[in-house]
Amino acid sequence: MIKNRLEKNLKKLKPWATRHQIEAYRLYDRDIPEFPFIIDVYKDYFLVHDKSDSFLDKEKNHLPLVLTAIKDIFACADDKIILKKRERQEGLKQYEKLDQKSDTFIVRESQAVFKVNMYDYLDTGLFLDHRPMRQKVFKTASGKKFLNLFCYTGSVSVFAALGGARTTSVDMSQTYLSWAQDNFALNQIDLGAHSFVNANVLEWLKDERYKNKFDIIFLDPPTFSNSKKMEDSFEVERDQDFLVDSCMMMLNPGGVLYFSNNKRKFKLSASLQEKYSVVDKTEESIPQDFHDKKIHNCFEIRAKMS
Repeated sequence: MIKNRLEKNLKKLKPWATRHQIEAYRLYDRDIPEFPFIIDVYKDYFLVHDKSDSFLDKEKNHLPLVLTAIKDIFACADDKIILKKRERQEGLKQYEKLDQKSDTFIVRESQAVFKVNMYDYLDTGLFLDHRPMRQKVFKTASGKKFLNLFCYTGSVSVFAALGGARTTSVDMSQTYLSWAQDNFALNQIDLGAHSFVNANVLEWLKDERYKNKFDIIFLDPPTFSNSKKMEDSFEVERDQDFLVDSCMMMLNPGGVLYFSNNKRKFKLSASLQEKYSVVDKTEESIPQDFHDKKIHNCFEIRAKMS
């Protein structure tokens, strides 16, 4: 059953990935309830996220069938398959180190290339679900000032820069900002024309919202954070008004804010919907290789026309 599904998905996705020069995509996304796994392809590597419940699924361990199916279809060696047991992670916990291999390689995504790490963190350095957003930014960035908040490894900033924008990328982690700079260098982008800010986004906004203006802002906060670097905890639904209001203060006339998050039951506050022109872009922002249509929420927010 699982082998047939993987072959079916591959037949559909491989021509699309080849046509668009996409080397990292989601092959399997818990399509079959009996096989609660996620399989991502990164060139000739396969990242398997085991989403099974240790208690509920202990009588039906289907992982060996999944691994066998991957090896049969792709004729790959065992060391090309990386297995991660992904419990529900919130906030900055999802970025904590799991290993110390520092074993990275490069994958292409259409106009850009990115450094990925399959071993050391739960995530690889490239959020595959934001691929459509990266394309949207690339196509609309020419001549614009672009701000990326909670920028992670800067993949959206890379596409903005390749599209002709001047970018500012802000993140609390110096590790990820350095990774973002590596991604800029890999794409032969002059770092001198772009800013990388190591700061707590919430604190940075309190000051910078009165100073800076941008044409496009991408805001992609974690669901929750209680990092030691922060005085107070952060929860995206609770703190959304401050984040969005601050970003809207920083928009030039005609500018746009893209507000994305991964909280499954997230509701945009009534006050934000009343104050601004809001369009829910979630459906069109989720890529075709994702079976899970609730992987993120995405809103396009603009100032209301007077």
